[in-house]
Amino acid sequence: MAPIDSDNTTAGEGGELRAGRRKAARYVVPVAVMGVAAATIGLVPALADSGDPDLPKVTAEQLIEKIAKSDVQQLSGTVRINTDLGLPDFGGLESGLMSGMSGGPGPGGDGGGSAADPSAKLTELVSGSHTLRVAADGPDRQKLSLLENAAEYSLIHNGKDVWGYDSRSNEVYHSTAADSTERPERDASGKDVPATPKDFADQALKAIDDTTSVTVGGTAHVAGRDAYRLVVEPKRDGSTVGAITVAVDAETGTPLKFTLIPASGGAAVVDVGFTEVSFAKPDASTFDFTPPAGAKVTEADKADKADKTGERAEAPGHGRTAEGDLAKGMDGLKVIGEGWNSIATFDTGTGTGLPTASAGGDLGDLGGFLGSFGDQVKGDFGSGTVFKTRLVNALITDDGKVYAGAVTNDALVKAADAAQ
Repeated sequence: MAPIDSDNTTAGEGGELRAGRRKAARYVVPVAVMGVAAATIGLVPALADSGDPDLPKVTAEQLIEKIAKSDVQQLSGTVRINTDLGLPDFGGLESGLMSGMSGGPGPGGDGGGSAADPSAKLTELVSGSHTLRVAADGPDRQKLSLLENAAEYSLIHNGKDVWGYDSRSNEVYHSTAADSTERPERDASGKDVPATPKDFADQALKAIDDTTSVTVGGTAHVAGRDAYRLVVEPKRDGSTVGAITVAVDAETGTPLKFTLIPASGGAAVVDVGFTEVSFAKPDASTFDFTPPAGAKVTEADKADKADKTGERAEAPGHGRTAEGDLAKGMDGLKVIGEGWNSIATFDTGTGTGLPTASAGGDLGDLGGFLGSFGDQVKGDFGSGTVFKTRLVNALITDDGKVYAGAVTNDALVKAADAAQ
């Protein structure tokens, strides 16, 4: 699901296309929310062997403490991730929209973006099944490789260098950490990039508060390792999360498996796990990288400058763009509610919701297209469109406000009404 090219456009249409894409960006909040949800909920690990091991009894508190004290610095292995948010089939459009919002168009696209930019490439994990190879050796060396059909994407951190390489396009993206004390698994945009499974289990454990039930749900074999099952469930109604299960390595305390079941039941929304894992020190050559001959290399700082210059050129005399409007709105993001029923809300600053037919042209068509995947709702707040997945729901009101969270549609409408 690589970023898609523009539909048979010519070079002369580049400026107009970029402007249209940026105008469209404000209307793809549901897609962005879904991507963020999938990325932050986890990339922790998946397939269990048959037969449960006989391990000493532990309490939930002891198991959480075991995870917290886990300090595995070295590991390598293969991870299988399955994500089923129940997204409609956009025919690849969602990948292109996410890429456009992140400023990294795919091969053949306009602008100075790179197909190897991790901020765009890793959104592919939002849906479907993927196989990853991971390796870590302390805080200064990590590698993640996304295996594709006859191709591979690798993200390598070695010292102060962070390299992204897309073998399909033979493109390289390079950034340099400001210093070695920064989180090494962040890409050039400052977003967290997977380094170890523990990073993602931590995201789920942050939700534990007095609205949460935490228990030990037996034991399991994961990738040949004995593990305990930690079960985390919301206590209150209103959340779309049914239960989260984290398989914790009995010896090291490292999370080996992460499964999220929705309140609606059925298959897991996120099921990620090691199929094989080793805690031995990876070979130093694992983290070596030299751009292949003939590869196109994009430097992060130059790409950022090109993006900013392009934005100014496309909005002469206005000093604003659709992306700028959205960024300004995100600056005012607030969280209402607590625990599993938390809802993120912000004002896009556009004053409008999805574009209508009266907008004309591509924007009107886009509004109708996206609207066909949502449900129209009304309340004291006015009217708007709710976009649903099996986990995250988002309400975009007709005056440009957004309410999103792992909560039911009714909870979103109530939050919008209460904000009036």
